[in-house]
Amino acid sequence: MTETVLRPLSTANGPPSRWRRFSGEWAADRQAFAGASWRKAMMWIFLLSDTFVFGCFLVGYMTVRMSTTVPWPNPSKVFALEIGGTELPLILIAIMTFVLISSSGTMAMAVAHGYRRNRRATALLMLVTAFLGATFVGMQAFEWTKLIHEGVRPWTNPWGAHQFGSTFFMITGFHGTHVTIGVIVLITIARKVWRGDFDVGRRGFFTSQRGRYENVEIAGLYWHFVDLVWVFIFALFYLW
Repeated sequence: MTETVLRPLSTANGPPSRWRRFSGEWAADRQAFAGASWRKAMMWIFLLSDTFVFGCFLVGYMTVRMSTTVPWPNPSKVFALEIGGTELPLILIAIMTFVLISSSGTMAMAVAHGYRRNRRATALLMLVTAFLGATFVGMQAFEWTKLIHEGVRPWTNPWGAHQFGSTFFMITGFHGTHVTIGVIVLITIARKVWRGDFDVGRRGFFTSQRGRYENVEIAGLYWHFVDLVWVFIFALFYLW
């Protein structure tokens, strides 16, 4: 019987060089990522980069607030609403937070039904999520209108440090833009799910591969990120 001997990788002139061994070890790692989704990986990379942007904004806000010598406006009074003759501090912000956090729950349920190929439930839950997101943006627009009517501008405000207006409009406006984009994406994908585009592999904008609801999960990643960022904005801007 002839015994087959497995020899190590070698070149025509002898044993492999150190560079060839190194490159061979790294090339083997491609097998670990062979089944990874390119779309999902790109979404994670985008969210990571967006985390740095929001982080810079929030760190800049904290630096400005701690370094200013002028008293910072009291959020409980600035964001208070008068209902029935009673001034309720942060009531609108509390409702906005509840609405946005609730939308994370409906989005998670939409992703779960997407895994089960439950087309109608997935689409309906995504539309509910989009409605809650649109409600949040509407309340934020009301908040902006109220503050502008009371004299808040990016360069000044009637309650103290002038940096309050610039940091408020920049941070909440940037986040509100993310929510608005998310609402548009959710409605678009929900429409395609309802029509069954992901089941038949119909070509078009945001169309996934046949029989795969991965785009629902990717939209969920984005939406949960937006909700998580709001938690930090709520804690640092409205409660501090």
